[in-house]
Amino acid sequence: MLVTAISRDSGAFSVAAALELFELPFLDLLFRAQAVHREHHPASAVQLSTLLSIKTGACSEDCAYCPQSRHHDTGLEESRLAALQTVVAAAKAARDQGAQRFCMGAAWRSPTERQLDDVIEMVSAVKALGMETCVTLGMLKQGQAARLREAGLDYYNHNLDTSPEFYGHIITTRTYQDRLDTLEAVREAGIKVCCGGIVGLGESRRERAGLIAQLAGLNPYPESVPINNLVRVAGTPLQDVPPVDEFEFVRTIAVARIAMPRAVLRLSAGRTEMSDTLQALCFMAGANSIFYGDELLTTANPQQEKDKALMARLGLTVMAAAQADIGQPDVESAWA
Repeated sequence: MLVTAISRDSGAFSVAAALELFELPFLDLLFRAQAVHREHHPASAVQLSTLLSIKTGACSEDCAYCPQSRHHDTGLEESRLAALQTVVAAAKAARDQGAQRFCMGAAWRSPTERQLDDVIEMVSAVKALGMETCVTLGMLKQGQAARLREAGLDYYNHNLDTSPEFYGHIITTRTYQDRLDTLEAVREAGIKVCCGGIVGLGESRRERAGLIAQLAGLNPYPESVPINNLVRVAGTPLQDVPPVDEFEFVRTIAVARIAMPRAVLRLSAGRTEMSDTLQALCFMAGANSIFYGDELLTTANPQQEKDKALMARLGLTVMAAAQADIGQPDVESAWA
């Protein structure tokens, strides 16, 4: 019997259990992941989110993968916080194109109260459009999560990026515990957690297993789990890191699905470099969400029409809004 024969809903999932899954024959792993996926989600439903950068560049953090860090010379042009009307217009366009969740990202280490005032206006305005709301603003100070919740925020994104053991190779300006503390504050405020990581940072398989074990060990584990495939940006320290093997990326999706059966798993950054075949394998492995739109923060994302065409070819449908609240059975027709 595999070590993974444990109560996965309890959040108990070890690095050893994750590694054991990684080492299964590829088709056996996909079969297991698809079985778990079908037990907890409609097989062919995909949740659509759109992400807008509301403040770009000049971040004080030194994340080795990020073109927005002021520590790296990537040629990225800094921008001020977007105007409220600009954000609302983008959210309306995303909604009209089929997106159910609108995510707003700001390149801050931690927002000031004044900056948070502006974001709260944006959250309230987007919520009024009938969309789910998500923000990623960096670390939160005491009381800020509660303010966001009062404004109607549905999800807060704060990724762990990688395993605790590999983390120091990627960032030195923020500790792993800092990230966990923000996630705890978000959870205590009653906001749903969006938290995942990045594959292809130069980490080992064991370190990928460590990331998944850490995510699955959160109590409860995140409702939304973005899995990013590193976008190698010129000027960042990771610009020359070799890409992760495609089958290894699919394995990571599959292990995450088994470890967090009720979570929505999002194919996030890096889809521009993925073939349709690779994306199809990721859906087979249990991915059931994508970022939908032309730009993902500061790196390209597959265009909407291409996404529509791929979903039609695969017979995938758009997830009903209520269904993203884990375990709901209804599915909307695709591109109605």
